[in-house]
This record gives sequence, structure tokens and C-alpha cells, in this order.
Amino acid sequence: MFASGKNFPASLKGAAIQVAFLLALMAILAPLPAEAERLKDLANIQGVRNNQLVGYGLVVGLDNSGDQTTQTPFTSQSVLNMLAQMGVNMPMDQIRSIQLKNVAAVMVTANHPPYARPGQPIDVTVSSIGNAKSLRGGTLLMTPLKGADGQTYAVAQGNVMVGGAGAAAPGAKVQVNHLSAGRIPGGATVERAVPMAVGQGASVIYELSQMDFDLASRAVTAINRELGAGTAQAIDGRQFRVFAPENPDARVAFMGRLENIEITPSPAQAKVVMNPRTGSVVMNQKVAIEACAISHGNLSVIVESEQTIVSSQSSARLTVDGTNLLSLKAGTNLADVVKALNSLGANPQDLLAILQAMKAAGALRAELEII
Repeated sequence: MFASGKNFPASLKGAAIQVAFLLALMAILAPLPAEAERLKDLANIQGVRNNQLVGYGLVVGLDNSGDQTTQTPFTSQSVLNMLAQMGVNMPMDQIRSIQLKNVAAVMVTANHPPYARPGQPIDVTVSSIGNAKSLRGGTLLMTPLKGADGQTYAVAQGNVMVGGAGAAAPGAKVQVNHLSAGRIPGGATVERAVPMAVGQGASVIYELSQMDFDLASRAVTAINRELGAGTAQAIDGRQFRVFAPENPDARVAFMGRLENIEITPSPAQAKVVMNPRTGSVVMNQKVAIEACAISHGNLSVIVESEQTIVSSQSSARLTVDGTNLLSLKAGTNLADVVKALNSLGANPQDLLAILQAMKAAGALRAELEII
């Protein structure tokens, strides 16, 4: 045995360094195993959900950036109704003459979280529905928030926080971010609770975020392995039933343990997501393409099984009768195809049409989703 590295011959030292480098490179390039996720990150309890709330209100205290009441008469009408409730009466024929540049009509939205109790604060979003230039510095007056059943579940009021800034002068305007919408953290108070039962009888039904038979089977197997055989039963590709204690205290403790069970998700499905408005294309590593030939306008794409990949440089552009010809090898990564098409001048609509044609022809081995 050698006491130190200085006793190694130089050739052995070089070989050891090379072996260590190769091992490190293999560790970096090796595909990472799928990481386990908690049940609470993959599924939700049936019936335990948020409820949307909405309300109509007024924001006051604006710096001459409110609604132009000549174009939004409902703002003046709302102010008159509010003043009438406070004992201030004005003739109806003066509605059109009122100029309220410091007031804006808004819609207030919020989510009523599960098991929210009266007195609990929730965040609200305030959005202008008129032609107000900015809600910055405004205060929302007391606004009832109603659910789909028309009942009031919360009341909102407070100072509107707008994450932006702007300034205007004759012939010039500068604006940072969006000024006609803002938030009020904790701006609403819950006035009515929404009853939600954690399961029915002796069982609780979980619903996966996405339909996946393999994931449902994996979840049932993991639960039965952790809590005992027969604890969970699969219903379909999205739902599975878990038998839980009927005592409320024992059920809450059981659900806390259940939600932290780790489940290894199924392998990712080959998928391509495209936004034609922004031209963005996102894909995972499972996506592959087969041999095909596509002609779209002045663009031609040919994927051949025996040709090498032609880079997106000038050598990739072959002009034949005014047509840009792009040759690629079958099995090449779709990211290289999109990059090469962009270099040939394809716009987002061209990319969308080409990807749809490849999918229809069976050359795109992935699910194509347009958002």
C-alpha cells in the first residue's frame, strides 16, 4: 500500500485522473431516477376545494386616474346609489354632469378556501371594468363577495396594492407593469363557511390531478404497502378509495399520515406544448420524430432515415426554385427541428402548422397541445 499520492508513478497518476473524470462525466450524463412525490402533491380529496367569489365595488382616492363618467355612466350611478344609502340625495338629472375622476368601478374576485371560518381573512384581486388609467393609491370601499348561489360569503375593503408605475405628458407616456388591476392581501373577511365533509362514511375518495391509470395503480400500491393491504382500492384512472377511521380526530391524524406517503410517478408522456401567440414551444425529452417530408409555403422540411443532421447555419439552407429546403435525420431531437425552422424564417403560425402536419402524418411521436 502506498502512503501518499507522491509514491504513484506518473503514468498511474494520469490514468487515475482519467478514470475519475470519466466516472464523474458518466454520473452527470446518466439519467436521473424519477423522484418520489407526496400524495398531497398528486391528488386532492373529493369535495375539498376552493369556491370562487365575485363582487362589484368602487375604488376611491385615485389621483385623477379614475373612470371618465361620460363614457362609464355606471360609475356615477353607483356613487349616487351609495350616497343615497348614506342619506345624501341628488337629483337624477345631475348624473351626467358629475365628473368623478377619483373613483373607478371595479370587479373584486377571491377564492373561498376549504374549511374557511367566519372572521378569517382572505386575499382579493381588484380589476377595473371602466376606463380608469390606474388604481394605484386607491381604496376599495366595502364590497360584498358572493358565490354562484348568490349568497354573500365574504366582505372586502382596503387599500389596493398595484405592482406598477406610470407617468404621462403631452405626446409621451411611460408605464411599467399593469396599473388597472391590483391586490389587497387579507382584504376580505369570511362571513359564511362552506360545509365540506372529509369523505362519506368509512371511506375517503382521492382524485388525481390528471387521469393516469398507471399512477392510480402506483398510488394504491404505495398506500397499501404503507398502511396495510386493503386500505386503498382503485376506482378508475383518476379516483381511488381509501378506508379511514370514522372518528373525526383519528381521521384527521390518518389523513395527515396518508398525504405524506411518497409515490413514484409514472414515466413522463412524450408531449409538445405550443403557444401560437408568443411562438414558444416546450417539449420533454421523450419527443422523437420519424422520417417525413413537409412543404409549407416557401419552406420544405425533409426528414430522411440515412442522412446526417444538417446544422441551422448557412449550409442548411438549400434553395431549390426559391424554396428553403431543410434536411434532417430521423430520430433527431425536435428542438433541433424548431431551431432550424426558426433560422429559415418560420413564424409561430408556420411552426404550428408544421407540427400539426407532422402529428397528423404520424411523424411526430408525441402529444401536441396548443395553449
